[in-house]
Amino acid sequence: MDLASLIGVLLGAGMFVFGVASSDYGMAGLGYFWDVPSLIITIGGSLSSVLTSYTLPDFIGGLTSFTLIFKVPNNDEKQIISSIMDLSNVARKEGLLALEEAANGIEDPFLKKGVGLIVDGTDPELVRGILEIEMVNIESRHKNRISFWDTWAALGPAWGMIGTLIGLVLMLQNLSDTASIGPNMAVALITTMYGSLIANWIGTPASNKLKQLNAGEIAMKEVMIEGLLSIQAGENPRLIEEKLKSFLAPKTRAEIGEGGEG
Repeated sequence: MDLASLIGVLLGAGMFVFGVASSDYGMAGLGYFWDVPSLIITIGGSLSSVLTSYTLPDFIGGLTSFTLIFKVPNNDEKQIISSIMDLSNVARKEGLLALEEAANGIEDPFLKKGVGLIVDGTDPELVRGILEIEMVNIESRHKNRISFWDTWAALGPAWGMIGTLIGLVLMLQNLSDTASIGPNMAVALITTMYGSLIANWIGTPASNKLKQLNAGEIAMKEVMIEGLLSIQAGENPRLIEEKLKSFLAPKTRAEIGEGGEG
């Protein structure tokens, strides 16, 4: 589990509770921030607009993608490059056909598919084309999930404002009762607060995390494509390793040992 996301969500909730509890009302003040009609208007209303914006499968997929922000990304650069270097050494010593047996231990389906294309003797340009098309489709699915959270982050505050306007209209219908104006105004403003929480505590952070995960996965797939095409071209393993290292940050490059063989 990714502790950063978990701590961030919990810390955000903690900061809200602390802000309320530090007032003169103490923990009892939390009761003033709970209003069921406001929750229904803000959360229900914003989700209804999001549902209108997507198909039902995409809507459900977007909601469930929230769990992804708590997962540790499976993008170990060192492991991926190490796997490619192992394949490179096998191909150099035993030929490309020997990669078929070596690919049995590969768990990544994208890398395994690329090895299969090479073993089948597919033209290098066609190999690149097939893998890049698959990479584009993967990124497209990721962006669809990301846009779900961007959309909800935008619509949450809007529906919060709608709830506030509803509350203000109802409050203005009964101005003769001056004692109720303050409490009614507070309830009206709660919907705006709920909308802000949707955007800044949930929606935008989830979108940013998914964007980061997508960027990391796509970068590793680009490394795989370049590595596989270099193997197919018969390049020296040491040169392949140096080429793949160029995709990485300087600190990460230094952590990868000289694994190639001449």
